[in-house]
Amino acid sequence: MASRADNIASNMSLANFSKATELKNRIWFTIGALIVFRFLSFVPLPGVNPLILSDLYDQTRGGILDLFNTFSGGSLERMSLIALGVMPYITASIVVQLAAALHPSLAALKKEGTVGRQKLNQYTRYGTVFLCAIQGWFLASGLESFGAQSGMQAVVDPGVMFRIGAVISLVGGTMFLLWLGEQITSRGIGNGVSLIIMAGIVAQFPTFVSNLGSGYSEGSIATGIIVGLIAMVVILILGICFMERAQRRLLIQYPKRATQRGMMQADRSHLPLKLNTAGVIPPIFASSLLLLPLTITQFAGNSVDTDSAAGGFLQSVLQYLQHGQPLYMTLYALGIIFFCFFYTAIVFNPEETADNLKKNGGFIPGIRPGKRTEEYLDYVLTRITVIGAIYLTIVCVLPEYMIAQTGVPLFLGGTSLLIVVNVTVDTISQIQSHLLAHQYGDLIKKAKLKGRLR
Repeated sequence: MASRADNIASNMSLANFSKATELKNRIWFTIGALIVFRFLSFVPLPGVNPLILSDLYDQTRGGILDLFNTFSGGSLERMSLIALGVMPYITASIVVQLAAALHPSLAALKKEGTVGRQKLNQYTRYGTVFLCAIQGWFLASGLESFGAQSGMQAVVDPGVMFRIGAVISLVGGTMFLLWLGEQITSRGIGNGVSLIIMAGIVAQFPTFVSNLGSGYSEGSIATGIIVGLIAMVVILILGICFMERAQRRLLIQYPKRATQRGMMQADRSHLPLKLNTAGVIPPIFASSLLLLPLTITQFAGNSVDTDSAAGGFLQSVLQYLQHGQPLYMTLYALGIIFFCFFYTAIVFNPEETADNLKKNGGFIPGIRPGKRTEEYLDYVLTRITVIGAIYLTIVCVLPEYMIAQTGVPLFLGGTSLLIVVNVTVDTISQIQSHLLAHQYGDLIKKAKLKGRLR
């Protein structure tokens, strides 16, 4: 019986996949939801001329908003209803999680289980609406003066009504994306918000290939740069796959127990600690925190006279925070390192893990249960988190600097690749888990049927 189950678990063929009806429905639902997301990225804001806006955006390429445009799947470039994407939600979740770690009442909510998490999620949605309203107002204000120096007007009828309509549309678009992501998580496969971000990045791939091909044909991009980029992408993908699967396995031993034959046998297991426990969250959090003020500064600068003191200050901020600039790289690296440790502390609690081991009679050989186990877990986790933070910083910051120096489009940045690879691996793992559960379910049904026949 056991050997047959192992054979079924190891043989994940297309025939077995075709029988998993629920899994196929989940995959089709996920694909349909992502198609809806892509359709929405082509619906422009009311009162915006998309043709003039496209020409104006081409004149300002290479700025910090290219990263925002990549995460939103080109929605910012077309100024669609979902131009802000899910970044305001991510920023709001950062603020709520920080507040839950520092404020006693919010920390108590977090420990209340499902009810507490629902309240925290509600606070996060309120914060998302607030951030969307602020970003949307500055975005609409910047659009009204966008291209004024070149004599082009992206907004058909500027005024207060346009700004209010744009804010309402942008808030509604972002909240619809959050709802769509929740539906993917519950009724589809994978994490909905992560899949939406990944879909936006992958959607820019044809544009990147087209720009790379046109640059090569025009002679602006040398053959060596293209070969180097391909080699860098392959090395990054292999390195990300290796590091994301790397883990430190701690031996857990349980007291000797009597078996059916009367023998005393000690049980052993392992506690796996991932090298990168925080996953893709740190670079996304760091990017969203940088994009929030930079989005406001970018579009607020369009409505401010550059000769004035305020205009000069905004231009200086935008200049020093461009990709490849030391200040941007420093802030980005510090943000990644901070959120590595912060999110790891949220995901893994050494005190709770040590208490669970003590209650179940488990212990780490050579380490006393209780406080000593907690200190040892915290010590090991801190050491591997340092390695994980260095790995994430190199993967995300170094390619961004190289791409900024070569002038190649931003699609192949380390952050984008990290998100795509992580979300793809996580989604495939969930598909395999659903398929494995379906196969074992069929095995149990067959075993019950044979038992009844006998």
